[in-house]
Amino acid sequence: MGKTYEHIDGRLRAFIEEQPVFFTATAPLSGDGHVNLSPKGRKGTLVVLDELTLAYVDFGGSGAETIAHLREPGNGRITLMWTAFSGPPTVVRVHGTGEAVLRDDPRWGELFARFPAEAVEGQGSARAIVLVHARRVSDACGFAVPVMEYREDRSLHAEYFNRQTDEEFNAYCERKEHIGSSLDGLPALPLPLPPLPAE
Repeated sequence: MGKTYEHIDGRLRAFIEEQPVFFTATAPLSGDGHVNLSPKGRKGTLVVLDELTLAYVDFGGSGAETIAHLREPGNGRITLMWTAFSGPPTVVRVHGTGEAVLRDDPRWGELFARFPAEAVEGQGSARAIVLVHARRVSDACGFAVPVMEYREDRSLHAEYFNRQTDEEFNAYCERKEHIGSSLDGLPALPLPLPPLPAE
């Protein structure tokens, strides 16, 4: 039987931070716009900041639909979901509002320091930090979710982007479709990306 919670308590926090993958869903305000659902991995790149606030690093390598929807005036709706592929069958969802903290935001350094250094070594392809303010926290059974064995994180993403200078990463972003604007033409990431703050 599913339950709702006033906040992200210790048990929920432990579950969230143990999962090797989570999913994020957003949509534009327009009823005929594209709903976006994205898987997110890389261990240590999502942290629970407090009982109602989470943050994850938005990396290059994909489009920027989530960022565009969060930046759309009057929008900001976001849902995060985790599901257990091993152990007790559990699904946890956080419905809330999100904001994209871009590289030139004065909060960047303090927020970036909250992630384990080994997870975000060199800042690499970090384009933004997504802050999520929970409005509803719930869990449900995951009886229909298959049991699967987690082996390891893929290292290809970090290895590829950590070889690039910030100038090369910027050039990569400018070549890619749907970075500066979403599938529906909403402004997404500013290009060129603001420079990374000095470490």
